[in-house]
Amino acid sequence: MTQPQVLTTPQDRRIAYHQTPGQGPGVVFLGGFKSDMSGTKALFLQDWAAAQGRAFLRFDYSGHGQSSGAFLDGAIGDWFEDALAAITTLTEGPQILVGSSMGGWIALLVAKALPQRVAGLVGIAAAPDFTEDSMWAGFTEAQRQTLATAGRVELPSDYADEPYVITRRLIEEGRGRLVLRDPLDLPFPVRLLQGTADTDVPPSVALRLMDHAASPDLRLTLVKGADHRFSTPDCLALIPQAIGEILDRAQS
Repeated sequence: MTQPQVLTTPQDRRIAYHQTPGQGPGVVFLGGFKSDMSGTKALFLQDWAAAQGRAFLRFDYSGHGQSSGAFLDGAIGDWFEDALAAITTLTEGPQILVGSSMGGWIALLVAKALPQRVAGLVGIAAAPDFTEDSMWAGFTEAQRQTLATAGRVELPSDYADEPYVITRRLIEEGRGRLVLRDPLDLPFPVRLLQGTADTDVPPSVALRLMDHAASPDLRLTLVKGADHRFSTPDCLALIPQAIGEILDRAQS
């Protein structure tokens, strides 16, 4: 596999990325919490984009994958800054943002900051505000006390042998990045893809986002039985289909 290129952000973080040249609007993949750019969905989209002659960008947030930094030092704002630097520096013109899980939250933050650079948005089990509404809201009083005194708390993970370590900074910094408390104007087509069997980000989150956001064309596709990975062949096929709908709207 080819080695990634590296972008140094204004915050002096070194972001590893792979870029596929092609026509615009380009597609930018924004990965999830503690995931990286070599996941199934990112590589599937890269292959699709190459076959279509479509510009495509995937990258690792700081503390993720091959980028610099330690994961436990990061927070939503840092990863948003990484995405902002990657998009503004490495892409030209309008982009379609494809955000998976936490990447859906990052995509919404980018859309708020750079609406003129966003041609559309695809959320795959998008998880806006999860540090507050899922993590913090789900903590026991004992876990909240541990977070306050020790600065971290451990949560079991369905995806790795070791637990997730949640830092106090992740929770506290995330409170300044919430997008479901204030008006959320998305002046472009939005497609939300969601599995009904997703226990990490349940369908209620997608329904809340759909109800809260203002968009001229926002649609939610529910896939019965699909889990949070959303990586079966049938699920993967829905992602370029959603991108294609956005491209059709952009061309019309």
